[in-house]
Amino acid sequence: MQPLPAGTWPSPITAHSLVGGAVGIGEVVVDGEDVWWAEQRPEEAGRTALVRRRGDDTVEITPPAANVRTRVHEYGGGAWWVDRGVAYYVEFDDQRLRRIEPGGEPRLLSPEPSSPRALRYADGRVTPDGAWFVCVHERHAVAAGGSSEVVNEIVAVSTDGSQRIVTVASGADFYAAPRVSPDGRRVVWIQWMHPNMPWDSTELWIADLADGEVSNHRRLAGNGDEALQEPSWSDDGTLTVATDRTDWWNLYTVDLERGDLTHAAGGEYDIVEPHWVFGGSRYVDGVHVAAGPTGDRLSNGVDVPYTSITSLRRSGDALVFVGASFSTESEVVRVVGAEIEVLRPARDLGLDPAFFPQPEFIEYPTTDGATAYGLFSAPAHPDHELPAGERPPLIVFIHGGPTSSASRQLRLGQRYWTSRGFAVVDVDYRGSTGYGRAYRNLLRGNWCRSDVDDAVAAARYLADRGDVDGDRLVIRGGSAGGTTTLLALAHHDVFATGTNLFGVADLEALLTDDHKFESQYAVSLVAPWPEGADVYAARSPINHVEAISRPLLVLQGSEDPVVPPAHSEKIVEAMQRNGVPVGSIVFDGEGHGFRRAENIVRSVEAELWFYGHVLGFEPADEIEPVPVG
Repeated sequence: MQPLPAGTWPSPITAHSLVGGAVGIGEVVVDGEDVWWAEQRPEEAGRTALVRRRGDDTVEITPPAANVRTRVHEYGGGAWWVDRGVAYYVEFDDQRLRRIEPGGEPRLLSPEPSSPRALRYADGRVTPDGAWFVCVHERHAVAAGGSSEVVNEIVAVSTDGSQRIVTVASGADFYAAPRVSPDGRRVVWIQWMHPNMPWDSTELWIADLADGEVSNHRRLAGNGDEALQEPSWSDDGTLTVATDRTDWWNLYTVDLERGDLTHAAGGEYDIVEPHWVFGGSRYVDGVHVAAGPTGDRLSNGVDVPYTSITSLRRSGDALVFVGASFSTESEVVRVVGAEIEVLRPARDLGLDPAFFPQPEFIEYPTTDGATAYGLFSAPAHPDHELPAGERPPLIVFIHGGPTSSASRQLRLGQRYWTSRGFAVVDVDYRGSTGYGRAYRNLLRGNWCRSDVDDAVAAARYLADRGDVDGDRLVIRGGSAGGTTTLLALAHHDVFATGTNLFGVADLEALLTDDHKFESQYAVSLVAPWPEGADVYAARSPINHVEAISRPLLVLQGSEDPVVPPAHSEKIVEAMQRNGVPVGSIVFDGEGHGFRRAENIVRSVEAELWFYGHVLGFEPADEIEPVPVG
C-alpha cells in the first residue's frame, strides 16, 4: 500500500459518483401481484417518478416531466398510493392530486387553489368501493394582516374527477395516517396539537363512514405521554398501532369500543421511526422491523443482508421492502420464505469492498454522567494508507432533526471522506431516536447544549483513544445539525473548522418564521415562549458568532422553506465583520437539502477544497475554489 497524507488520497468515490446513476428508492406499494416504488433521480433535476414491476417487466408510469412530491409539513412523504392498478399522486409543481392508469394521461382530482400550492395532499388511501381517496389535507391562506394561515385536516377526495372534497376530521393542529377499515365502515387516524411533535404526544381517533358521510368521531387512545403511530387494519378488521408508552415503540392491538391497548409484538427496541415524513411502514401482519444499534432486522428470524429496512409491505406469502446495508445502496427486495429476490437492484458502484468496512458502534461518556452513541469509520482504501506516525483528521457528522439518528446504511457521501484518508463519526447525541423514549426526551429543554456537548465528547473520545488527530478535528451538520455545528465552534476550542449546511442561526425565528409543523418545536426543546426569551437568545448561534475564531463554510438553498436563507446570511455577514475566514455558496432553486446533481457535486467538492485550504493539504481532485471572505 502506498502511504499518502490524509486528504490527498486519489479516490474513485468522486463527488460525481455520488449522483451519477444514483437513484433514491422511496416508498414501496404492493397492488395485487404488482410492486410499485418511487425513484428520486438527482440527474433529472431531483424529480421523483413512479415505477411499476409486473412479472419481469419494469416500466415508469408517470409522465417524463412528472415530479411526485408533496409539501405537506414541508418534509412531505406519502405523496402517492396505488389501488387496483390506478396510481394517485401529488405533482410537486402545483401540489394538486391526480390519478393515472398505466398508459393513460393524468386526471386532476383536486381543485385549483386560489394561490400556487395552497392546497396540498398526502398519505392517502382509497376506500374499498374505489369512490374516495382519504388523505391528509393542508390549506394555506393569507390571514388578516398578511400573515400565513395553515389549516390541516383529513378529507375524502372523490376519485371520479368531479373535484368534490368532503371533510373527514378537523380541529386538531395536525393529522397523519388516515386508514380505512377493510369493510369501508370506519376510518382511523393519528392527530396531535401544538406544541407537541408527533414523537411527543399523539392520539388515535376513529369515525364511522357511510356513503361518503362521516359521523361518530371519538378518541380511542392517547394518554398524553405517548406517541402513537402507524395505525393499520388487518384483513379480519383487527386494528394495530405502535406506541412508546413503555419507552419503546412496540405494537398493540386496539379494542374498537373501549380503546384498550394490548401488547402484540416488540421488545426493548423501536419498531417504527419518528414521524418526520408521511408513509412510513415498519410492520405487516406477523412481521415487523426491529431496530438495533447496528441496524435493522426482521422479527420473523429470516436473515437478510440489510441493516436498513423501510416501507415493509406484504404480498401474499411474500414480504416486499426497501433494503440497504453499510455496503449497498437502497434496492427493492421481495422475500419468500428464506429466498431473496431483488426487484430493483442498487446501482453497481464497481468498487472494491475494502472501501466499505462496517462502522464501529461506539458508546462514550459525555457531560452530566450520561452516555452518548455513534458510528465510527476509520480511513479505508485498498491501495493507500497514512504515513507512519500520522493519525487521520476526523469529521464529526451531526444529523438533523434534532430528533433523528445516524443512518444504518451506506452513505456514500461519508465514504467519500474515508476513501481520502479522513475518519468519520456519525453522532447519535442525546435526543436521537432508536434508543427509546427516555433517551429521546433527554434533549427536552437541552437542545443547543446536550447535542453540542455530545459532539465535542465524541471528538475528544476518539482523539484520546488514539484513533484520530486531535489537532485536525472537523464538524459539519445540516439543519438542526448546522445549529449544533455553529455552537460547537463558538463555545469549544476543539474543532479546526466546520461546515454549516442551512443551519438554524436564530432560535427565536423558529417561532415566527418557521413552517407550521415545527413552529413550536423549540418550546419543548429550548423553553416556553415568551417567558423563555432569554434562553432563546443565549442559545442562538447568531448571538455567539463573535466567539467563532475558526474558518467556516456555509452552504444554503435559496428556496429553503424550513430554514430560510436569512439564517445563513446573518452568519456569513457576522463572520465577515469579525474578520474570520468564511466561505459561502447559495444554491439557486434548492430547498431544505440539495436534490440537483450539479449542486450536490459542487457542495461536496466545496467542502473538500475548504478543508484542504484550512488544514493545509492539496486534494487529488481538481476542484473549483470556494470564495472566502
